[in-house]
Amino acid sequence: MKIQKRFLRNHNGKDYYKYVVNIPPMVLKEAGLKYGEEVEVKVKNGKIVLGKKKGK
Repeated sequence: MKIQKRFLRNHNGKDYYKYVVNIPPMVLKEAGLKYGEEVEVKVKNGKIVLGKKKGK
């Protein structure tokens, strides 16, 4: 997988970008995630960790 940089907008002469990673369907299935679900992002020991967002 690669991190993709996509142009988002230009505001007051400054460019803003968003970063995208495509996650393979089998990885989502194994993690128990589905399209459209909210996820939370954490950084642990220099690694990016995605998980299901916990309800209130």
